[in-house]
Amino acid sequence: MKPADLSPSQPPADSTLKPDEILTAEFAYTVQSAFQANEDRARVTSFYLVSVGSFIAAILSTQLFANSQPAVYWGFAGLFLFLAALALTTILQLIRLRKSWYESVQAMNQIKEYYVRHLPDLDAAFRWRNSTIPPRHRANSLSFYLVLEVGLFGAASFGAAYFFGLMALGVVSWGPAVALGGVFFGFEIWLYRKLLSR
Repeated sequence: MKPADLSPSQPPADSTLKPDEILTAEFAYTVQSAFQANEDRARVTSFYLVSVGSFIAAILSTQLFANSQPAVYWGFAGLFLFLAALALTTILQLIRLRKSWYESVQAMNQIKEYYVRHLPDLDAAFRWRNSTIPPRHRANSLSFYLVLEVGLFGAASFGAAYFFGLMALGVVSWGPAVALGGVFFGFEIWLYRKLLSR
């Protein structure tokens, strides 16, 4: 007597089911996801730039150097440090959105590969395939330019925070502030590349 087969049984394939409808819906969803990721990248960057612009306008509208109290300078140092931290979180969001776009493109290509396997003549119709997806990090991509934009403002904010901290201590020195801003900018770009490569 044969032992009972305990492996889960596979349901028989239903030849009347047509995959086109579900594949079309899945493809439309991934297209929408990729589009939304691009839209969100612009929205996130715009929000950061508006926030920075509002703070800068507030600073320029005050008579900063007429009031030399250290507490005022410490306040501005804290404000610019906050803007630098906000730049970092914006870059993290841009990284996540770039990854989301990439995953959507991979999902679309998976559907394309399915169709090409079953209908080889479609091979010539698709420019983007798994082998031709643009890399996640590309120096001339919109995503990278947005990161550069945010990164420059973040670096300037970090340098300004240090500068105002020195002013609160009675020291006026641009050199260290500019150098620290450059280091912060380098860190932002390194972080972008590092996290995108995961």
